[in-house]
Amino acid sequence: MGFSEILGHQRQTETLRLALAKGRLHHAYLFAGPEGVGKRTLALALAKAIHCAERVDDFCGQCANCARIEDGNHPDVRTIEPLAGKKEISIQQIREIEKQLNFRSFSGRKKIAVLDPATLMNLSAQNALLKTLEEPPQDSLLVLVATNTGGLLPTLRSRCLRLSFGSLQCAQLANYLASKKGLKREEADFLAAMAMGSLGTALKIDGEEMQEKRRVWIELLSSLKAGDYRAAIVTAEGLAKDRDESLKFLEWAGIWYRDLMVHAVPRGSSELVNRDVLARMEHESAHDRLEHSLSLIAQTIEAAAGIQRNLNRRMVLENLLFNVVGNR
Repeated sequence: MGFSEILGHQRQTETLRLALAKGRLHHAYLFAGPEGVGKRTLALALAKAIHCAERVDDFCGQCANCARIEDGNHPDVRTIEPLAGKKEISIQQIREIEKQLNFRSFSGRKKIAVLDPATLMNLSAQNALLKTLEEPPQDSLLVLVATNTGGLLPTLRSRCLRLSFGSLQCAQLANYLASKKGLKREEADFLAAMAMGSLGTALKIDGEEMQEKRRVWIELLSSLKAGDYRAAIVTAEGLAKDRDESLKFLEWAGIWYRDLMVHAVPRGSSELVNRDVLARMEHESAHDRLEHSLSLIAQTIEAAAGIQRNLNRRMVLENLLFNVVGNR
């Protein structure tokens, strides 16, 4: 194990390794980027490198300290997330971690706190953390992990050194799934494409189940004819029965319309996610204009956000599908 085995993000990893080797780690970092690409993994890797008993400025992954960090029970390393049954990170949690950061380290090395996702801190919690960032305890390190930094106070963001993360390359992710997880190459390629560069997402997807869902969803969308609002209502009602399934459909639909748009661009086929169903895509692209696909990408994102805000699922999906049939 070690930094060299972390999937992707070489620039970010090298930045941290260099700072660690020179003794110039910042007191607070903000790791920002898409869901499931390895931000938390790298944060914990940094913690292991600081506390590893076997290596200097790197980690073995096997010693007692590395194992305890991995298991979440190292006395000097804490991961803060919403408590069971709660939707936010509370001010009480931040005050507690502030106390712990001020305690003497058990190991004689840094006290470390990883907040993931940091955007789930409520306003009071963020203000409390701001005080800690302004006067950081000696030998402390904070790592804030976030997919979108817009929910964090600007003053809080300004006191952290930001490392931006991107999606993993599809081929890189597929190679990892095939070599490390033992998946057949065809399944690894499919999962890597569907996950859009997110290892966390790829590991959660059931390949066979996703193949079947995608087949059903393609049939649903392709069956909607121009001006057939009644069919759109019936389809929306079926999709709205389960909240999680509604969100999964919208996530895939956004990818589908993105593919239709990319397919319309010369030499764009290599960038397609659903390239294994290219024939169906070509059929659908004949019915959807480029500007329509672009509009529908934005509308799927808006629809998913509405469902996450607990708006009426059927009405949200009806509105989206009305736009599908209304512009064909």
